[in-house]
Amino acid sequence: MTARRFIIAGLLASFFGCQPASAAVIGVVAPRSGPYASLGAQVFQGARAAAEASGDTVIEIDESCDENGGALAARGLADAKATAAIGFLCVETLSTALPALKAAHIPAVTVSVRSKILMEDTLRNGWPFFRMAPAEGDEAEKLSETILSIWKAEPIALVEDGTIYGRELASAIRQHLEPMGMTPIFTDTFRPGQEQQVALVRRLAKAGATHVFVGGDRNDMAIIARDGASENISLVLLGGDAMRAANRPVPLRDGVLAVALPDYAALPSATAAVAALRAKNIDPDGYMLPAYAAVELIHQSATAAAGRPLATVIGGGSFSTALGTIRFDKNHELIDNPFRLLEWRGSSFVLSRPVTE
Repeated sequence: MTARRFIIAGLLASFFGCQPASAAVIGVVAPRSGPYASLGAQVFQGARAAAEASGDTVIEIDESCDENGGALAARGLADAKATAAIGFLCVETLSTALPALKAAHIPAVTVSVRSKILMEDTLRNGWPFFRMAPAEGDEAEKLSETILSIWKAEPIALVEDGTIYGRELASAIRQHLEPMGMTPIFTDTFRPGQEQQVALVRRLAKAGATHVFVGGDRNDMAIIARDGASENISLVLLGGDAMRAANRPVPLRDGVLAVALPDYAALPSATAAVAALRAKNIDPDGYMLPAYAAVELIHQSATAAAGRPLATVIGGGSFSTALGTIRFDKNHELIDNPFRLLEWRGSSFVLSRPVTE
């Protein structure tokens, strides 16, 4: 495991041969090789750009995504006297790194890992670990909240494709809705990957359902929307985060809804970060902006710490970042659910702002 130091400071700091007084030493842990190397590259690029803007020092550490790699990463961070660490795409890394990071008083912020068990271990063991990513259950919670908010008076249906993802998501939504007095008038499992879904849309029409959650992939959703329109059956369709996929071979129709993570580059809060990346001919894809925001969060925390434990500052603060305001609850999770209601218009999903009751 090799730690590579990139000292990134502003022109004035370089001129005077020193870093700004508020500079932090931020470890960035992400894969350099293997199946997640491209995602790791996004993390490193986003972190470098943010550190260049803030005058912080970045320590880049390879993440091998195995238990041995977690211990080595923690050792590299401790040896570099890191203020904090961000990144962490693999739960295997964190499970062995966090005890050592606690001993070294180095808080860790993941931009990816969603494991519920890992956070339970964190709270039980007092690890300085925060999740700047969705938690397990956030998608279903936001979908249920959305359906209750905008479809409360509508005849709804829940259909899913029989996969673990589709089945569990539809089941979780139903468990949220029924105690609130909202019961689907139609539920069904459809066969995914078919060239047409005319039979399904006719069954929906026969049942009287007009608003439909589809637990499936993007292409199945596109086919259902297309076949509904061809049959002159008016359906309002809502999917989950799986809608964020290639718009082919069948394109989505305008008006299809999704509860998903937004296009961070389109957020007003990301304007400066996007400009910084594009100035380097880098498109702000994937984990670039989450990593950028995580560095901003650590920089602001370190600046405000004033001798207090950094984990305490992170856990109790409110931070303005490229992803918007970030705050954590007492369980080290994001206070604000990161999933948003989106609507397909033209060639992309955009934030939807429906009138709520």
